[in-house]
Amino acid sequence: MEKLWAGRFTKELDKIAFGFNSSIDVDSRMYRQDITGSVAHAKMLVKQGIIDKSEGDVIIDGLNSILEDIDSGKLEISQEAEDIHSFVEAELTARVGDAGKRLHTARSRNDQVAVDLRLYLRDEAIEVVGLIKALVEAICQQADKNRDTIMPGYTHLQRAQPISFAHHILAYAMMLIRDVGRIEDAVKRMNLSPLGSCALSGTTYNTDRECTARLLDFDGYTLNSIDGVSDRDFCVELQSALSLIMTHLSRLSEEIILWSSWEFKFVELDDSYTTGSSIMPQKKNPDMAELVRGKTGRVYGNLMSTLTMLKGIPLAYNKDMQEDKEAIFDSLDTVKVCLQVTAPMIETMTVLKENTLAAANKGFINATDLADYLTKKGMPFREAYKITGQIVRFCIENALVLDNMPLDEYKKFSDMFENDLYDEINLFTCVKKRISQGGTGPESVDKQIEFVKQFIK
Repeated sequence: MEKLWAGRFTKELDKIAFGFNSSIDVDSRMYRQDITGSVAHAKMLVKQGIIDKSEGDVIIDGLNSILEDIDSGKLEISQEAEDIHSFVEAELTARVGDAGKRLHTARSRNDQVAVDLRLYLRDEAIEVVGLIKALVEAICQQADKNRDTIMPGYTHLQRAQPISFAHHILAYAMMLIRDVGRIEDAVKRMNLSPLGSCALSGTTYNTDRECTARLLDFDGYTLNSIDGVSDRDFCVELQSALSLIMTHLSRLSEEIILWSSWEFKFVELDDSYTTGSSIMPQKKNPDMAELVRGKTGRVYGNLMSTLTMLKGIPLAYNKDMQEDKEAIFDSLDTVKVCLQVTAPMIETMTVLKENTLAAANKGFINATDLADYLTKKGMPFREAYKITGQIVRFCIENALVLDNMPLDEYKKFSDMFENDLYDEINLFTCVKKRISQGGTGPESVDKQIEFVKQFIK
């Protein structure tokens, strides 16, 4: 296949150098966006009188036939092509003759690849948002079923205060909702057309960049042609958003791994999302969650790869920038498959309510409520805090918990203690009393669930 730049050279590219230079194995996935961009470019060339309408119609029909044949599997993308742009142009010329050679008028591969990448990432971002919403919905369903499920809340991985399971898992819904916002923000800045920037300085032809931007559903076009072809900020920004998604999925996975262990046994994962051991028949391993956690580093690495690639290259386009696609494509693929496996894993997970409650009954997680009990009776909080700490130590030394320590023992620490303290430190009461906005109280959790449901809609 003749190279687009063949005129200047007298020798063929070395075979190893060609393989090193070629990007067809990576950028071939953008064939739809490349053809879509070319159709828009051809329509603009006709509109501006740069090519005849008859030639434009032939070009557009040829491009549409190529797209149809690739989609159906009739046409296979040749790995002998340097990139997807040269493959489409060569195939078009083979089908329609000299008219196909006119398509590249007033265009460079520099602005062509830039528009292809923006179109592709825009499409992929929409898909990622849909997958995030599916996971948020699975989380919301679990929250809905576990509004009254009591569990210990943790700080420093130490039992801290009683909360509802719904409140805990809804925290991940909030993280993921922010992730959607970040992706949508990235798409807003991405959604400007670089087509028409040409190699770097624009063109002498009377083109209409507003026309191609409109045809491709962009919000406008890039105002500086050098920036148009050399900008990859949108890759970095989307990579960053994807990395944060993986941060949140990894944190959720870590908790699932802990919760499904015999030491916690807060949840039981469905058999469809666990594996066994080749030697230990009793094992049920949370491999899907572990893989999500492990793949997080891969997405972080892609972000660092893109940032490092960009940091030292001068304007405008440089071949280094070919490395942008492999990194962002891999991140998208990784995030999508992680979301696809996590959503049903959460949806089919069984929360073991008896175990979460049993864990909450240990660890003195109602100690703050005991201190608040004294404070509400008039004792300064710092004094109440100290007395409660002394009571906890007494319980530990005497194998008691706050709930079953006799009232006469409480009286030894303060005369303010009365029989009503047992209602005040009951775990269900402790949760119900958390009436502040955003807290674990039932009214707050109900509002959180309703907010998430509205987001999903």
